[in-house]
Amino acid sequence: MKKRTLLTALPLTLALSLIASSHVLAADKPLRIGIEAAYPPFASKTQEGKIEGFDYDIGNALCAQMKAKCVWVEGEFDGLIPSLKVKKIDMALSSMTINEDRKKSVDFSHKYYFTSSRLVMKDGAVVDDQYASLKGKTVGVQRATTTDRYASEVFEPKGVNVKRYSNNEEIYMDLASGRLDAIFADTIPLSDFLSMPRGKGYAFVGPELKDPKYVGEGAGIAVRKGNTALVSALNAAIDGIRANGEYQKISQKYFKSDIYGD
Repeated sequence: MKKRTLLTALPLTLALSLIASSHVLAADKPLRIGIEAAYPPFASKTQEGKIEGFDYDIGNALCAQMKAKCVWVEGEFDGLIPSLKVKKIDMALSSMTINEDRKKSVDFSHKYYFTSSRLVMKDGAVVDDQYASLKGKTVGVQRATTTDRYASEVFEPKGVNVKRYSNNEEIYMDLASGRLDAIFADTIPLSDFLSMPRGKGYAFVGPELKDPKYVGEGAGIAVRKGNTALVSALNAAIDGIRANGEYQKISQKYFKSDIYGD
């Protein structure tokens, strides 16, 4: 049996959206994509200085699906939304959680993956569901993230010392040097950390945070407020690469299980 083409295999509404999206972006100048390249396995740098990772591969796949020329712009995570606002970039594709607070500043595509958050400490440590045993301990979080917000609202009132960093790589180094008792971050990158030699002797502890108030709706692509054409194009492209198998191919390159979520 002959394989069906993408457009005949997809629902009619999605096919029409893909066609419309390609026309919307065809005449535009290159799309500038903001990314923090210090968040493996989603984005990091090779020894040659090139960006690699799930976010990077997904972004390139989306650009190909939209038939758009794209360029990558590196920056620290907490500077991505400000960069959008002053038009230094056109979108931020950097594992940014979709939540109500960020929606006040930017618009989002729908999610392209979902992750919970959790603590990592030395293997054998025990943390209760109310985090009482963390009192007096120092926990590292990445600045301007949903885990930073949770640490501010939940950990600090319980007497936990919260130390904020620009990226997870800095947190891992301070954990190894003994300057931190724990890391609080997204579960997927922490699983990657624990699978490596540098994660030996550490383990997940305490409850898994899935509260939508903090972990939101999943990771989405942020664009400037009111750019509905780009949001529509990105949504159609995400649906497209999931329908044609490219998303699954990229996901399997980095993860053992499906991270898209329900």
